[in-house]
Amino acid sequence: MSAPVPSTSTTRIVIAGAGPAAQALVSQLDRARFTGTITVLSNRDDSPEELLKLAMLPGVSVRFGQPASHIDPVNLTVATADGMEFAYDQLVIATGSAPVASPVEGAGRCLTYSTIDDAARVGEAVSQVARELGRRPLGILVGTGAAAGQAEAVLRARGVRPIRTTARPAAVIPSPPASGCAASGVVFEDGSSMYGDLVVLAEERESRDELAASAGLETAATGGIVIGHDFRTSVPGIWALGDAAVFDGVRLGLLVAAASAAGACATQLLTAA
Repeated sequence: MSAPVPSTSTTRIVIAGAGPAAQALVSQLDRARFTGTITVLSNRDDSPEELLKLAMLPGVSVRFGQPASHIDPVNLTVATADGMEFAYDQLVIATGSAPVASPVEGAGRCLTYSTIDDAARVGEAVSQVARELGRRPLGILVGTGAAAGQAEAVLRARGVRPIRTTARPAAVIPSPPASGCAASGVVFEDGSSMYGDLVVLAEERESRDELAASAGLETAATGGIVIGHDFRTSVPGIWALGDAAVFDGVRLGLLVAAASAAGACATQLLTAA
């Protein structure tokens, strides 16, 4: 005899991760009037406002500073780094991604692009620079791969003349105080440099998929938890969302916005519950 399927009023959803994708999923489940419990395991020790708001929702528990470290797919439990254990009926891995290389010196002065969700923010920022300059800006774009390609399209759509370099700079050159952007150029290890009106970093990132090994999940050769179109992983009851997930060999964050993916994933979770 098969085990009874829990009703949505008793379903326990655990989300490993607390970034934009995880936050969007909690919001979508709340809008859908999910009546079970949601536990968010965050690796952050601080309590940002957006997570505190989610923790105020009915049935939602946010565990700050308790990142998931091990999954037992047989007993349906998730253990955290400090030894806590949480039972789940459905588990969503939304641990995001991390830069492949250490930050470029002065990177905090630059615009950054890593997922589709960055398009609006970068687009508005460069439009503001154009208004302040009163002309079409010249942009230095650093990066290779899909993220850099998307960033270039955003810059061109907003009227920026992008100059793309695949060589990694050693440091970012600050803009003059009166400039509309905090960075105006980059300098390379050999002392050569490139100047413009703004700098966009779209460097490669890798999915944080360390949890995959403990649960026996299929991962892509280039990293990331492999999912189907319905966000399911290779192990029943475990889903992946955001940059931790890979669909057709591409990080999910480069394919679909977090809110859209979360809405579709929430629908699947509610159907499965």
